[in-house]
Amino acid sequence: MKRQAVRGKRLPVGREQGVMKREELKTKALYDLARSIAAELLRQKEYPWEVLPEIGDFIRQIGPELSKEEYEQIGADIWIHRSVKIPPTASLLGPLILCEGVEVRQCAFFRGNVIIGRDSVAGNSCEFKNSILFDHVETPHYNYIGDSILGYRSHMGAGAVTSNIKSDRKNILIHADDGEVETGLRKIGALLADGVEVGCGSVLNPGTVVGRHTNIYPLSSVRGTVPADSIYKDAKHIVRREDTCGISCNSRTTVLR
Repeated sequence: MKRQAVRGKRLPVGREQGVMKREELKTKALYDLARSIAAELLRQKEYPWEVLPEIGDFIRQIGPELSKEEYEQIGADIWIHRSVKIPPTASLLGPLILCEGVEVRQCAFFRGNVIIGRDSVAGNSCEFKNSILFDHVETPHYNYIGDSILGYRSHMGAGAVTSNIKSDRKNILIHADDGEVETGLRKIGALLADGVEVGCGSVLNPGTVVGRHTNIYPLSSVRGTVPADSIYKDAKHIVRREDTCGISCNSRTTVLR
């Protein structure tokens, strides 16, 4: 069926610099906490990046409480669900939790302070460090996930990576439409909300926040914030989907910038 032409209108200039507002950056706005074993930790924090310094301690806290019938402790602070098969080329460093149904592929590298949610994919030659992946997250090929949180059913295309430290090594500011948020952290990768799709070869720069059900075009360099229900083509061409039911519908989009 023939695609509908994109129609839309530009938002006021006031939203040009930071697309999301501070309220939209909060944990409760980005994530369905029922979809993560780390819900207890995330629920305590107003903004999701605030959990990053506490992931390791949280794993050490809940690991011993996990069902011994379901989880096996295979090393110092490493708990693996008994349904998970670890290939011989994978490298596991704790603290680490791999939940039920996780698919670990060849040469996956877990560097510690990592939680991988149920039925997620930790792909070939992917590296994970100080991050939380919600349930049903797909990181299938050559991804780097560092100091990041990936929401329920988010997906990273082949070669897409998170960049977690600025070139000047200064603390990261999150730029919102209604003011900057000081994080006090030198390392933050990306905060992807539920249902985000990131195209192949994309780079998510330090402190990037992407709202729910947003698509990032392949080979994009993304920084700042991208609102929910959007399509990111490049920094000057972000459109909001008003109807997301597919190409067979009379879908319309609104140009954000």
